[in-house]
Amino acid sequence: MHSNIASEIWGELKRFVNTVDRDEAADTLVSVLIDNDEDPEDIKLAFKGDSDIKRALTAYMDQGHDESAEDEDYEDADYDDSDDENY
Repeated sequence: MHSNIASEIWGELKRFVNTVDRDEAADTLVSVLIDNDEDPEDIKLAFKGDSDIKRALTAYMDQGHDESAEDEDYEDADYDDSDDENY
């Protein structure tokens, strides 16, 4: 629902954002939507014709995916099998 409203607002305001600043503006918009629990698939559907938002969403998801993989690696490294022997 928020994605559809954001898409309309973006469509109206995008022309007022300098071309060189649009990538950063799109990144910010995607971040705000994700931070407010908007589903990435809903964002993708609402902004299906906008290349700036598509690029920003892809970059955001790639970044988030890499961080979660790093977190898993860290958790695995923290685990020590020898602790189980005491129980």
